[in-house]
Amino acid sequence: MSENIPVLAIIGPTAVGKTQLSLHVAEALHAEVISVDSRQVYRYMDVGTDKVSHQIRQKILHHMLDVVDPDEIFSVADFVDKSVAAIERIITRGKIPLFVGGTPFYYHALFEESLTQDLPRDRNLTDELEEYALVNGNEALHTLLAEVDPDRASQLHINDVRRVSRALEIYRLTGHTATWWYASEEGKTKRYDVLYIGLNRPRSLLFEGITKRVHQQFSGGFIEEVEWLLHHGFDERYPSMQGFGYKEIALYLRGKMTKEEALEGDISATKKFCRRQMTWFKKFSPTLWYDISTYEEKDLERNVLDVCFKHLERGNII
Repeated sequence: MSENIPVLAIIGPTAVGKTQLSLHVAEALHAEVISVDSRQVYRYMDVGTDKVSHQIRQKILHHMLDVVDPDEIFSVADFVDKSVAAIERIITRGKIPLFVGGTPFYYHALFEESLTQDLPRDRNLTDELEEYALVNGNEALHTLLAEVDPDRASQLHINDVRRVSRALEIYRLTGHTATWWYASEEGKTKRYDVLYIGLNRPRSLLFEGITKRVHQQFSGGFIEEVEWLLHHGFDERYPSMQGFGYKEIALYLRGKMTKEEALEGDISATKKFCRRQMTWFKKFSPTLWYDISTYEEKDLERNVLDVCFKHLERGNII
C-alpha cells in the first residue's frame, strides 16, 4: 500500500464527546471506526470503558474492540500491527479509516513512529534478543538498550520487550540508534497523512462530564461487570483490572473500601487521566481544535465534515 494515505482522527480528553461526533462523521463519510483506547481492546469490559453498543456496531463497523481477554497482555506494538492491518482492509473495501479514542501513546506509536517500517530486520537477531530477555529478564534487555540509546530506552517500558528488541535490532543492523532514525530527515517517511480533529471544552465542564459519566456507570451495571470479571478469575493481577474504576470497584467488592469511596476514587483518577491526555494531545500536529462549548451540535458536525472532506480530497481518497 502506498505511503501518505490520508486518515482522520478524533482526539480529546475523556468524556468530551468524541464518540458522539465520530458516529455522525462515520455515517456521512461511509467510514469505519478504529478505536484508539487501551481499555476497549478487552472483552467483557464494556460498561467501565464506555464501548459503543452492539446495535451501533452493526450499523457502523468498529475495529479494535474486544480483541483480547482481560488476562492477556496487549502491547502498543500489537495495537500498531492490528491497526495497520485494519487500515488496509478498510481502504481495500473503498471505505475511510476514522480513528477515535483517547489513548495518546497509541496514536504516537502508529502515526509518529511508523518510519522504521523499511529499516532492515533480522529474524535470528530478534529471536536472540527475546531469548536474552527470557533468560536474563526484561530489565536486563532494557539496560542493553539504555547503554546505546538512552533516549529511546526512556520512552519504552521495561516490559515492552518487542519494541525494546526492535530498537536494539535497528542499532545493531544499521549502526545508528532508533533515536537517530526518528530525528533524521532521511528517516522521516510516514505511512499516513493524519489530520487530528481535537475536541475540548473548559476544564470545569470536562470535570462535570466526568462526574456525570462515572455516576451513570456505577448505576448502569459497572459494579456487576466487575463482580462478573472477578468471579471468572480476571482479578487485580492483570493490567486490564488496574484501570481506574475497575480497581476501585474490586476493592469495594472485597470490602476494602465503601461504595462511595470507590466512586470518588474513580472520579479522581479519571480527572487525573484527563489532565495527562491533554498534555500529550497538545503536542499532536496538525490538529484542528474545537471548543465544543462554543458550538451548536449541528454546526460542529458541519464544520468538522468540511475539513475532513478537504483533507481526504487532497489525498484523492474521495
